[in-house]
Amino acid sequence: LFKHHTGLSSGINAEYGGPRTGYPVTAYLVAGTQAQQGKKNSLIVMKTSNLNPPKPGQDEEEKSDAEEDEDGEEETGDKEVLKTAEIYHAGAVNRVRICPHVTDTRTFVASWSEKGKVHIWDIAPQLTAIETEQESKDVQKIKPFYTFGGHVEEGYAMDWSRTRQGYLLTGDCTRHIHLWTPREADWLVSQQTFSAHGSSVEDIQWSPNEEHVFSSCSTDKSIRVWDDRAAAHKACMITVPNAHDSDVNVINWNRSEPFLVSGGDDGVIKIWDLRKLDSHAALFKHHTGPITSVEWHPSDSSVFGASGEDNQVSLWDLGVESSEPLVINDTEVPPQLLFIHQGQEEIKELHWHPHIPGVLVTTSLDNFNIFKTISV
Repeated sequence: LFKHHTGLSSGINAEYGGPRTGYPVTAYLVAGTQAQQGKKNSLIVMKTSNLNPPKPGQDEEEKSDAEEDEDGEEETGDKEVLKTAEIYHAGAVNRVRICPHVTDTRTFVASWSEKGKVHIWDIAPQLTAIETEQESKDVQKIKPFYTFGGHVEEGYAMDWSRTRQGYLLTGDCTRHIHLWTPREADWLVSQQTFSAHGSSVEDIQWSPNEEHVFSSCSTDKSIRVWDDRAAAHKACMITVPNAHDSDVNVINWNRSEPFLVSGGDDGVIKIWDLRKLDSHAALFKHHTGPITSVEWHPSDSSVFGASGEDNQVSLWDLGVESSEPLVINDTEVPPQLLFIHQGQEEIKELHWHPHIPGVLVTTSLDNFNIFKTISV
């Protein structure tokens, strides 16, 4: 559907707009950069519109279009349109996440900075600007709505709660996890940290159904499940040691089934049944490099996507029950593997669009893609 050259960590504004099935479609995104020069980094608020599925035989034309200068495009014919508003960000953006709860006046985004600080931004003015044709090509220097500098080191783990408005978790490279509780004008960030991991916390996920429960993964090879109602030093309720053979990089919680998916430095993807965590429920070995992102489909509980440092995005369906691998060009392929997307370098994240069925956004070192397959 679309290809553009910017951004590494990204998020989709789920509350802006509703379910849509016809084309063309519009998507609102936020991405963060990791420029070599720290002063060149920014958050980019984007509106991508006039998105249409590719037509038969258009591959080369699309490639040519992606290489053209996109400034000044008009929303006419089949040409996609990108409008942006940039906010200066001090240091590279390790991770960015959009708060799923949007008010009439505020849209909050959290960003992890390489400088060890977590910022909260209100991007409502930027959304208004790109919606009302008042976008600016200049990077805006505005103060974050709130900044927390209490982490000892930088980090990557971050997640907003879907069940409690404004609640946030952030984890750093020194194994500490802080709970953010919203107040009228800011946040109260816990000084007592959840610190049962033995080393860096790589990812955090709130339970989509139980408001006090969250999970985390770490370079200590473990996955842990927590209850924030308990005292911080007693809050770790379940530990899965040696969940992978090396660092556990990413996890994602299924929204309708009691499953977690995890991806590790070993290139392995594992499915975990939260009712029985003594062993994984399924294991998939396809990627030849560390797994960098995993995410369940927002409405099809058997489908998930994954990305790896082997420059591949893979889509999987657990509903395929066959255990016999397929053989394609003398290579065994798991029957649950639906689709492989390539063409990006150093893929960092993938996200399903919550309102456009089957559409994914992937971010990488060289560009971001918005695409849809016939498989999902």
